[in-house]
Amino acid sequence: MRMRKTVRFLLAAAATAALGLTGFAAPASASVLDIPPRGANDWSCKPDSAHPQPVVLVNGTFKLMAENWAKLSPKLKEAGYCVFAFNYGNMETAPIPQAAAELSDFVEAVRGATGAAKVDLVGHSQGGMLPRYYVKFLGGADKVDDLVGIVPSNHGTKNPLAIPAGWTFCPSCVDQQWDSPLMRKLNAGEETPAGPDYTVITTRHDEVVIPYTSALLTGPKEHLTNIVLQDKCPLDLYMHDQATKDPVVAQWVLDALAHEGPADPGFQPQCVGRA
Repeated sequence: MRMRKTVRFLLAAAATAALGLTGFAAPASASVLDIPPRGANDWSCKPDSAHPQPVVLVNGTFKLMAENWAKLSPKLKEAGYCVFAFNYGNMETAPIPQAAAELSDFVEAVRGATGAAKVDLVGHSQGGMLPRYYVKFLGGADKVDDLVGIVPSNHGTKNPLAIPAGWTFCPSCVDQQWDSPLMRKLNAGEETPAGPDYTVITTRHDEVVIPYTSALLTGPKEHLTNIVLQDKCPLDLYMHDQATKDPVVAQWVLDALAHEGPADPGFQPQCVGRA
């Protein structure tokens, strides 16, 4: 099954390149749900020495890539990165191990198309947490240079709304409950296994991942930076759902990707978020 998905991704990439399409349009056979955000999925893009890793964007639960990354994808493209995005897991409701396997397949497609040895992963909510499963259990540790999680559900949520939603139609919601079996497995031992550099960006106003400190990780400082937006920009009122559209978040993401190691904890973004 995973091999068929990898082949599907590669065929789509080849077809896009052959037709001369850019990241501003989806392949003709794709459904409207598979339209990428502006700046993403130019399968002919090749990384350069200043931007050696392509960036893979990983959606949050119930999100489509076109909306989830409408602001951040073009910013990354304009900064010089090859940017890729995809929808996965039946609107991100599939069990986390299944979703992580789909991410693995997509990373292989991106690596094959670009020739890059590693990718950078930037994920929102579930999409900031599930790459850790890929890194820890599916061989992703030597294929990821930076992992940037935006309001990630790294330790699950105590939000009571996650329980009824999960049991009816959303296995990934069950997995993202506080102290779920998946969370216990993911966070047992090292939370930040060697390989990638980790940057976590969260907000005190998170109404979905509760408490907001659930996003924060433990690990060696040279490979991990935990960021709470309000520590540098006290008037930033962005919450969970729209965090990927926060200009301050974009600055942190670009800093994390611009140099060796995670985001610089001494970096001072321009505080232009909502006030």
